[in-house]
Amino acid sequence: MSDTGKDAASIEPPRATQGEQLVKAVKWIIQERIFTEIKLHGNIDWLVVDLVQIAILWVWSSQRKLVDSADEAIADARKLFGAVHVNSYQTLLTGLRKYGPEILRRLSQRMHGLMETSDRVNFRIGLWLVLAVDGSRISTCRTLPNEQRFCKPSSATKKKKKRKNKRGRTAKKRKPVSQKKHYDPQPVGPQVWLTLLWHVGQRLPWAWKIGPSYSSERNHLREMIQALKFPENTLICGDAGFVGYDFWQTINEQGHQFLVRVGGNCTLLKQLGRVREKDGIVYCWPGEKQRRNEPPLVLRLIRLHDGRGEIYLVTSELNQSKLSDRQASEIYRRRWGIEVQFRSLKQTYGRSKLLGRTPDVVEQELSWSLMGLWMIQLLARREQVDEIEPEGKTSVAMVLRIVQNILRRPDEKPARRDSLKNLLSQATTDQYDRQSKKKSRNYPRRKEEPRSGPPKIKLATIAQKKLDKEIQALSNAA
Repeated sequence: MSDTGKDAASIEPPRATQGEQLVKAVKWIIQERIFTEIKLHGNIDWLVVDLVQIAILWVWSSQRKLVDSADEAIADARKLFGAVHVNSYQTLLTGLRKYGPEILRRLSQRMHGLMETSDRVNFRIGLWLVLAVDGSRISTCRTLPNEQRFCKPSSATKKKKKRKNKRGRTAKKRKPVSQKKHYDPQPVGPQVWLTLLWHVGQRLPWAWKIGPSYSSERNHLREMIQALKFPENTLICGDAGFVGYDFWQTINEQGHQFLVRVGGNCTLLKQLGRVREKDGIVYCWPGEKQRRNEPPLVLRLIRLHDGRGEIYLVTSELNQSKLSDRQASEIYRRRWGIEVQFRSLKQTYGRSKLLGRTPDVVEQELSWSLMGLWMIQLLARREQVDEIEPEGKTSVAMVLRIVQNILRRPDEKPARRDSLKNLLSQATTDQYDRQSKKKSRNYPRRKEEPRSGPPKIKLATIAQKKLDKEIQALSNAA
């Protein structure tokens, strides 16, 4: 080989800048073909992909104020992606208000596909795609539009009572909270209720719904189940708040299964005789449904021990070979990660209080913050599939710091060991065994909540067995 050939072989390819590496990673998710079917107004000169790129940089920005972070995102998008037509905060918000729901729907479908292809091992737990569900409140600015949209309207009866008390009548002594029949505390200021579906295997968001502070998380979940398409063999895992005949029936009607904790707020029957009786078979059949001649729901009761006492779970999957007690125990234990996801959103990601002064802005701010968080977690997860330990977890704080550092110095050419791929693969939480508790001593705000007792399990009566046979006969005749 000639000297010229040796010199050519020894020349290293030019290293990509930090900004170029980030652009490549973002374009792995955000591709123009995803949005080709979205029809824009004729006067609009920007592309949907430009709007999405700026929206993601907007929620990744280290600037906390909405206008400042939007200005920074627009400048970064021009430098990194060449997006030039979205040039103001007002243009960004107008585009997101009008086209945001459809863009988020298509982008979520893209994320679901990438989650499956990039990490097939953890996409399912055994046979199941497991989605945990829970809800949380997030504060917003105390403006009149936010109060009207997110605060619970005051009832007319309370206003009448206040007027009577003002006329000179002595107010009655307040009852203790435990004696009130309808104790429904509400936040002092406006808050958004967020119901989140969370992928247990990969520890990533899957879908969400936003509403006022008095929203029902069960109704939110029911609406999501009816509106969204889920993969085959989806298992919904919830805590003790996600109970009820109508709620469980909705999940079954959509072809999915559930695994839910139950307590003293749930009454079940046994030995009804609808199916072959074996250990763990119970029935959910409220009196109201019996009077309407609606059939009972057949469930399987699972008893677990968590070190503090017994935990009771019910599942609609009766076949032990598909969902064993041991697997159910593992799934419910891993469900706790959704609480960590809420903490990452509120504390690490800095969304404990939303800054939008109108409901439209609040909803866009929260929705795109969730999408931005989901995206950086997926980017890290892709690089950590072969590196992370079985119990390892992505550090959201480290990943966010990496991205924001790149946005501050996009033209810098890092060493190969400091490439975006290597940095993301190492962005995991520590794995050492703690020798002491994390909570501080004498922590007055934390209180031990009473544990829910066992569900009320009753023997089916002769009348109930007879009614069930009549319902089965009518169903077979139809």
